Amino acid sequence: MNFTKVINGNYFSATAPDKLEYHANSLLCINQQGYLEAIIWQNDPEYHRTLIDAEKRHILWRLDTNQYILPGFIDLHIHAPQWPNAGAALDLPLSEWLDTYTFPLEAKFKDAQFAQEVYSNLVTTLIANGTTTAVYFGSVDNIGNLTLARECQQIHQRGFIGKVIMDNPEQTPTYYRDESPAAAISATEQFIEALTQLNQDQSIQMTPVITPRFLPSCTPETLRGLGELVQHYHLPVQSHCSESDWEDGYALTTYGHRDAEVLDHFGLLTDKSIMAHGTLLTQSDLALFKKRGVAIAHCPISNNYFGNAILPAQKILAQGNKIGMGTDISGGFSPSIYQNIQQAVMAGRVLHHGVNGQLSPEQRGTATPALTARNAFYMATVGGAQSLQLKTGQIKPGYLADLQIVHSAYPTFLDESSDTIFEKLMYQTSAHEIDAVLTQGIIAKGPQTTTSDQS
Repeated sequence: MNFTKVINGNYFSATAPDKLEYHANSLLCINQQGYLEAIIWQNDPEYHRTLIDAEKRHILWRLDTNQYILPGFIDLHIHAPQWPNAGAALDLPLSEWLDTYTFPLEAKFKDAQFAQEVYSNLVTTLIANGTTTAVYFGSVDNIGNLTLARECQQIHQRGFIGKVIMDNPEQTPTYYRDESPAAAISATEQFIEALTQLNQDQSIQMTPVITPRFLPSCTPETLRGLGELVQHYHLPVQSHCSESDWEDGYALTTYGHRDAEVLDHFGLLTDKSIMAHGTLLTQSDLALFKKRGVAIAHCPISNNYFGNAILPAQKILAQGNKIGMGTDISGGFSPSIYQNIQQAVMAGRVLHHGVNGQLSPEQRGTATPALTARNAFYMATVGGAQSLQLKTGQIKPGYLADLQIVHSAYPTFLDESSDTIFEKLMYQTSAHEIDAVLTQGIIAKGPQTTTSDQS
């Protein structure tokens, strides 16, 4: 048997937006390449033979009955250099928040020592919260971006990292922007090449991402050049789209078109594109996204502060658009996807039921069905994996062993169904209840050895 670890425990995995798989006391068999080579259930004839063999080889990891294995979470939208500001100044309008707090902070990441201190803490914190794959906006300066990649490698997180592009002198400060379109394109290519070098001999690969911050920050010449890079390198793209009234208004005033249409015009909407927020996307925009294969990063905490609306996530799921979850640090104050799952469900119920108590129930809400915990969990795992075209997000043979092992936050006093256990995990889990995290079979958090006497 080509197994390096065998985890004996209970697991949950989403199979569809509203479907969940649960199997008790199973064997998850991980191979040397970090994939789930086999999953053996209790009724399988190979179960006891595999269990005994793993125990003899000291590769068996026995979990307690109140521990559960879940797929590692995928965070589709993080502003890495904003981590020191998480929770600060969220009462400001978006443009003022960027100018007063965000851009001055991001400019500090040309200092490698400062970047290393912040990013080491950020990546460790995200791993501690169960995030095995993260999609990062970096900064304008590649010194900090490459430092982030090294920290991801060191701490065993799969990173998708973008050098942020912002060269529009009318919308960006003189102290923090690309000097010209040519400089922006050149620095982006330099980052792609440097990250390719860092990936050599690494089992967990980092992926460069083409990253125009958003339409206001980039000149048309730069957007055109980035579209050419996308066509040449076939890399992922990330940006913001229809995030706020201000951003929507800028696109309409400047280009006479919606921002989705403008991004598409420049070749920046592909089946590897991730657009954050999307609270103001129209049905026409969503149809364009579906046609191009574009994914939406749903950031429910951040959307409360800067999105000007609630994303109809359940509707988007139902019509087959790709959608995953994002924390949007620091527009989102929490690094926990669990907290964003909780907020997504609450926001979905508000959207369904309505907010104006002076209206009758028939008039107050919307036709959008309420989002469930299962829906949000699906987005945080399967949806994120589909958005990144990764074979992860599910506990399934042939998939990457990106896993989190969690325990119940509180004691149980009655027999509970698997559905009840799952819902409690979604609403009660914090970093404290996450006992271990594995990325591609490598333990990033938790016990560093697996032996038959572990429990």
